[in-house]
Amino acid sequence: MTMSARRRLGLLFTCLTLAGCARAPSFDILGSYFPAWLVCLTTALLLTVLARLLLLRLKIEVALPIVVYPSLLACLAFAQWLLFLR
Repeated sequence: MTMSARRRLGLLFTCLTLAGCARAPSFDILGSYFPAWLVCLTTALLLTVLARLLLLRLKIEVALPIVVYPSLLACLAFAQWLLFLR
């Protein structure tokens, strides 16, 4: 490998490793910074509880609640992240 090829490779490696050094997405809540994923997870948890209460009120039974509710929680958290933070 020649010296210019090493420099190019080193420059490429440096650019790729520094690409992730952006500001972390966080929210200022009462003077304390919380990570954005924690806010998304908390609101998704509240929405999942509301969905469960709605399903119970409508007397709709879920086949595998141990799989359905965590999946719903994850889908809601990921959807919030994509809609509001990306």
